[in-house]
Amino acid sequence: MPLPCIQSRAYKPTPKKLHLCLHMAGIYVHIPFCRKACHYCNFHFSTQTTGIAAMVQAMVRHISWAPLSPGADALHPLSTIYFGGGTPSLLGLDDLDQLLTAIHQRFTVLPQAEVTLETNPDDMTAEKLKGWQQLGINRLSIGVQSFFDADLQWMNRAHNAQMAVSGIALAQQLGLHNISIDLIYGTPTLSAQCWQANVEQALALQVPHISCYALTVEPKTALHSMVAKGKTPPISDDTQSQQFLQLMNWMQTAGYEHYEISNFCLPGQRSRHNSSYWSGQPYYGIGPSAHGYNGKHTRWWNVANNALYVQAIEQGLPHFEHETLTPVQHLNEQIMTGIRMHEGIAINRQQGLVCTTPVGDADFLAFTKKIDRWQQRQMLVEQQNRISLTHTGKLYADGIAADLFF
Repeated sequence: MPLPCIQSRAYKPTPKKLHLCLHMAGIYVHIPFCRKACHYCNFHFSTQTTGIAAMVQAMVRHISWAPLSPGADALHPLSTIYFGGGTPSLLGLDDLDQLLTAIHQRFTVLPQAEVTLETNPDDMTAEKLKGWQQLGINRLSIGVQSFFDADLQWMNRAHNAQMAVSGIALAQQLGLHNISIDLIYGTPTLSAQCWQANVEQALALQVPHISCYALTVEPKTALHSMVAKGKTPPISDDTQSQQFLQLMNWMQTAGYEHYEISNFCLPGQRSRHNSSYWSGQPYYGIGPSAHGYNGKHTRWWNVANNALYVQAIEQGLPHFEHETLTPVQHLNEQIMTGIRMHEGIAINRQQGLVCTTPVGDADFLAFTKKIDRWQQRQMLVEQQNRISLTHTGKLYADGIAADLFF
């Protein structure tokens, strides 16, 4: 099938008839290329960037005509578009233009849609920043990780600390103020003083959204091998817990909302795209390894191999697998994501409802007993028919969620 005609333009969605549906959706586009392999990263990517052009063409075909979900009929209108990776900022402006054109041609994109691009500081030139704005990108997620060169070198990042500071300042100068940055804590090179300085630098730059992640040692990463061979010390859980507690206190004092375990923002600056994941809204996944969800019980994921993805799209072969969640699996997912959110999980003791789902008497009784035990340990609090984590409980979010599963 021929590709659509691509013309460079600033995106001003034209009025279209909205599909009749209950949800607005998001679309995630996974760009599986990076300049360097960070030691801790287990996401799907390749450092062989010669395949970018073929990948972009395959993605355009996927967006334009290939199946986007199992048994899809009418497509949901889009309220968010998210370019993740990998390193989407490696793409040229023409590459992004082609992808956005294909999205706008197949979907109804709402006029105030949030359009996010993940970028590394070393890609943030004035030319690119201006070009991204002209294409309609209105939010940046910047992979800073640290404002200290020693940390960045240990992580094998491609940028240095000065690039991070100057890149953020340049984006703001050019009018791109809707910015999120990533920071990593709990690394062997990060002292308590440097961690505080990292957070203070982010606050001084007036970044409205900050995502902070504890370093984890994932299988099949360089970091996993380094720890196993004794080339770097193992991760200290105590250090990570202390730095996370400090982080929560600092961000609260600065007026940031801790709206999800790893995410902080100024009022009104939540990530709309990620929030839609956590609240169970439907989304489409484009690119190798990208996932999708129909907002009900079906999830799917594209093949996590660049060559196989391109071949499947070009030849019209199956490019994803899918699963149908059971009611119990679906409820447990709601518990897992809900407990990480500031709003917590809805529970109605009178009607036996958890996340609006009716639960049998015996199961509901066992569930509420668990809640009561966590409340006694001051890890959970129950207010206005909702349960949420306390300050201390956020240290144990995953364990508490697992305990609450049906």
